[in-house]
Amino acid sequence: MFVIIGYLVVLGATVVAFTMAGGSLILLYHPAEVVAIGGITLGVALVSAPKDVLMKTFQAVMGAFKGSGPSKDDYLDLMKILYELFMLGRRNGLLALDEHVSAPESSSIFQNYPKFLGDEEKVTFLCSALRPIIDGKIKPDQLEPLLKAEIDAKKHSAHGPINVLHLLGDSLPGIGIVAAVMGIILTMSYIDQGPAVIGQKVAAALSGTFFGIFAAYGFINPLTNLIEFGNEAEEAYYICMSRAIGAFARGLAPIMAVELARRSLESSLVPGADDLENILKSSTSGG
Repeated sequence: MFVIIGYLVVLGATVVAFTMAGGSLILLYHPAEVVAIGGITLGVALVSAPKDVLMKTFQAVMGAFKGSGPSKDDYLDLMKILYELFMLGRRNGLLALDEHVSAPESSSIFQNYPKFLGDEEKVTFLCSALRPIIDGKIKPDQLEPLLKAEIDAKKHSAHGPINVLHLLGDSLPGIGIVAAVMGIILTMSYIDQGPAVIGQKVAAALSGTFFGIFAAYGFINPLTNLIEFGNEAEEAYYICMSRAIGAFARGLAPIMAVELARRSLESSLVPGADDLENILKSSTSGG
């Protein structure tokens, strides 16, 4: 929502400033320049990255428009899930977690949190993190480095779209200049037709530079920055999950394992320690 509002502000301020100075918007409309800039930019994108990275870039852009990053409710759901799983493992033994980890879609715990269950990547991370503990194939102090390696891999993968968008943002002003130079070359062929015609051609050429810079600094670069913030928020979510699981594996009580995860987050994303404890205990007793 804020992305759309921000873009409207950028467009509105530009239009108002241009018309206040006596300009007519029709002066900015030169389809040939738009085709040149749009086509070259698309070509640069296709050359710059593999197909899967381009698909992730498109998904990242769509995600930014929808609003990226886990919310306070998402974190609260995560902590409830972790607490319920940890309590089950503490009371009934780690093997009691096997049915929930093996088939999360039919788990009585996961089904209480449909939004989390609908995110296959997060469910897979949680289940694969608990699996070595249940099977006893790993020592508790070996688990967190394993989870960190997985988070680092996710971080690296998520940075691909950022690289593509950075390249496009850096290239657009230059692409605009290329379109402008083509316009100036065309203008030279009209040099004998008088100042009025030449003025129109030069204006069309300069609009290419304008559109390239405008698209880069008004649209692509801010969106890239927003996606980076979203990636950092996603990384924090996985780190929170891994710290809680690692603490539980080392033998911390379920409430303390979740509390450790809570302290790794911004206070605006989670309730206070006492409030969280009450919420967790009431949700478990209610279940």
